Amino acid sequence: MIDCPYCGAENIPGIDDCEECGQPLSHVHGGGASNEVERALIKDRVHVLAPKQPCMVSPDVTVGEVLHQMATNRIGCVMIVDGGKPVGIFSERDALMKLNTEAATLSDRPISEFMTANPETLQDSAKIAFAVQRMDLGGYRHLPIVSGDDQLQGIISVRAILNYLTDRMTSAR
Repeated sequence: MIDCPYCGAENIPGIDDCEECGQPLSHVHGGGASNEVERALIKDRVHVLAPKQPCMVSPDVTVGEVLHQMATNRIGCVMIVDGGKPVGIFSERDALMKLNTEAATLSDRPISEFMTANPETLQDSAKIAFAVQRMDLGGYRHLPIVSGDDQLQGIISVRAILNYLTDRMTSAR
């Protein structure tokens, strides 16, 4: 059986979409785990990574305020939320690609003009392997974690994944 990374429902190997929630399962097909680390990635859920409480701002907060928060708190991204739901993310990459040398002149503009809208999210019940796959395919360094009703619960980073993998490789020796 194959567990759906979205809803956890068991599905027959080889089907294209989860029978419970309809999400695509093409990314979970393939060979079985060949070692302890791979088995852990397939078995463990995102909540094991202890998602951190993200820095959150509303869409109308200024670019200057967001950049100040990122620098002061030494963080790589800020979540833009409306009613507790993520509507965007603003990361170091956004600062470089969208603001660049114009950051000072754009500092009074709302962050909503420069955020990455509708960020990919995962529920904390998703498997870590799926989080890794989603981060890899999207080129993300941060992934927001949401509840079943899309309320922002936390955020995981590449660093959390690397720490997890390091722990698993050390214990597998």
